[in-house]
Amino acid sequence: MLATARLRLRPREVRDAEALFPSLADAELMHWWSHAPHRDVAQTRTSFARTDPDWRVWAITLAESDEAIGYVAVGEKRQRNVSELGYLLARVHWGKGIAEEALTAVIEQLFAEGQRRVFADTDPDNVYSRRLLERLGFRLEGVLRAEWETHIGIRDTTLYGLLKEDWTCRPRPA
Repeated sequence: MLATARLRLRPREVRDAEALFPSLADAELMHWWSHAPHRDVAQTRTSFARTDPDWRVWAITLAESDEAIGYVAVGEKRQRNVSELGYLLARVHWGKGIAEEALTAVIEQLFAEGQRRVFADTDPDNVYSRRLLERLGFRLEGVLRAEWETHIGIRDTTLYGLLKEDWTCRPRPA
C-alpha cells in the first residue's frame, strides 16, 4: 500500500466495481478512453476480475475511507525498466489535486523500484490529462496519428514521457 497525508493507494479489488462503476459509466468522463463507457456494474466487475501479471492497479481512497474514488494502473514494459501509466478519478474529486498526489506517490514508487522511464498516452484533445502530465514533469515526446480505433472513432494519441533523472532533479514545492 502507498499512502500520502490525504490518500491511500491499495490494490484495486473486484469489490471496488460498485464504487467506480458510476465513473466508468460516465459518458463525458470516458469520452477520451479507448473503450466505451460501461453499460452495467457487472461489466465493471468482470473488467476488474481480469488479471494481467504485467499490470498493477491501485485504488485511490481518501485517508479516512476505504471507498475507491479512482485508480492508477501501471503496465511494465521493456525488460521491466519502463512503465506505462494510466489513471481515472471520479469527477466529484476533480480540481482538488488528488490525481496529482496519487500519481506522484506511484511515480515515486516506480523510480524507487528501479524504473528508468514512465510514459503515458492520451488523446490529444484530453486537455486536462495533458495538463496533469505536464505539471508532473512529463514531456510531450510525439504524436502517433490514427493510433486508436475507439468508441468515438479513429484517434491520434500523444505520448508523454518522464525519465528518472528528470523526476529526481525537478524543483519541489516548498
